[in-house]
Amino acid sequence: MTAGQVLIAATFAVALGLFGAVEFLARREGSKVPTLGEVCGVVMRYRVGPLPVGRIAMFGFWWWLGWHFLAR
Repeated sequence: MTAGQVLIAATFAVALGLFGAVEFLARREGSKVPTLGEVCGVVMRYRVGPLPVGRIAMFGFWWWLGWHFLAR
């Protein structure tokens, strides 16, 4: 692996660790930090008129994620 690849892998590992720490903090008793499920629920309910913009954004995000990490 090159130094760039190691840096990218380390960055993703740190981001995943931070994500896990925030989710852990959100699930403590009396925490005011929303969980991932609560955030996704708010995003999914977002609408502009009759258009479910939040659902379209979530679909686009998962499509992008799958395209970049699973299509290789």
